[in-house]
Amino acid sequence: MTNRQIEAARIAMTRHIKRGGKVWINIYPDRPLTKKPAETRMGSGKGSPEWWVANVKPGRVMFELSGVSEEVAREAMRLAIHKLPMKARVVRRREGGE
Repeated sequence: MTNRQIEAARIAMTRHIKRGGKVWINIYPDRPLTKKPAETRMGSGKGSPEWWVANVKPGRVMFELSGVSEEVAREAMRLAIHKLPMKARVVRRREGGE
């Protein structure tokens, strides 16, 4: 997942909840992907970092919301999921546990 996709999901969520709650992002794009310039000959080392990505494995909680009702949170997450390049779903934290 690239940093642009994470930011697009964050913007979609924060615009929907409108100051009502708080958004936590549990993934960080800490891995650079390199690319060589166009029309460059083979060799001459590795290309420069072009963008940053986060490796997301199945089962990873990517975003968390608090301070809003469940239906507002589900709609905000639905809008954010449409910005992501993978399948995702909304899960709810169990009551009583952390």
